[in-house]
Amino acid sequence: MITKRIIPCLDVRDGRVVKGTNFKGLADVSSPVELAGYYSENGADELVFYDITASYEERKLFTEILREVASHVFIPLSVGGGINTVNDFERVLKCGADKVSVNSGAIRNPDLITEAAKLYGSQCVVLSVDIARVDGKFTVFAKGGRENTGIDAIDWIKRGQDNGAGEIVVNSIDTDGVKKGFDIEMLQAVEDIANVPVIASGGAGSIQDFIDLFKAIPDIDAGLAASIFHFGEVKIRDLKLAMKEAGINVRI
Repeated sequence: MITKRIIPCLDVRDGRVVKGTNFKGLADVSSPVELAGYYSENGADELVFYDITASYEERKLFTEILREVASHVFIPLSVGGGINTVNDFERVLKCGADKVSVNSGAIRNPDLITEAAKLYGSQCVVLSVDIARVDGKFTVFAKGGRENTGIDAIDWIKRGQDNGAGEIVVNSIDTDGVKKGFDIEMLQAVEDIANVPVIASGGAGSIQDFIDLFKAIPDIDAGLAASIFHFGEVKIRDLKLAMKEAGINVRI
C-alpha cells in the first residue's frame, strides 16, 4: 500500500504567506521561511511553495525568498508561480527546488511540459490545475484562478500526463478555503483517468476530511492544505496518528 503524503502549501505574495477563500480575499499569515522550517521539522512529507501572483503580474518568481525557504527545508520542495520556460525550471531548481510546478505557463505553451520532462525528468515536472465548475463542467482556470480558459479539465490533465508531467495537483477553486472537505467528485473524476500520482488540494477543514478523502479515493496519493496547518487548527502529527488509527498508511 502506498504511503499517503501530507503536504502543507505556502501561498506567497510579496514575500509573505497569505490565504483566502475561493482564491479571493487574501490575508497575511506569516513568514514563509519560518513556516517552512516549522513544517520541515514537524512531520510534513513535502512542502509546496507558490508565488501566487507571478503569472498574473507577468513576472518571474521571486528567487531570493525561495533560496531562503529552501535552506530551511529538509523535505522535498515543489515550487511554482511564473514558470513559463525551461529556463524558469532551471532557475528555480538552482534555488533549491526538487520539483517545479507549472500551471498558466503550460496553458500558454503545452510543449513546455514535454521540453522540461526531457531535460529534467518527469519526476521533476508537476502539472498544477486550478479547476472550477462552469455550467456543470470541470473547467481549467489560469492566472491564479482569475481567468476562465474554457478548457475541459479532464482533457487537459490527460494531455498533461501524456506530455510528460510526473504528478498532478488538483486545486478545487469551489472548495478552496471553505473547510468543508475535499472535492471528492472532482478528484475521483481526475483519479479515474490518471496514471501518475495525484495530489488533492482545496477544502480541508479537519482531520476527518483527510480520512474521508483517502477512504473515498484509496488511490489518491496525497492531501495538500494551507490554512488549517498555518493557523494551528490541525497539527500534522495529530493528523497522521489519526490516519494510522483509521488504517491509512502514513509516515509517522
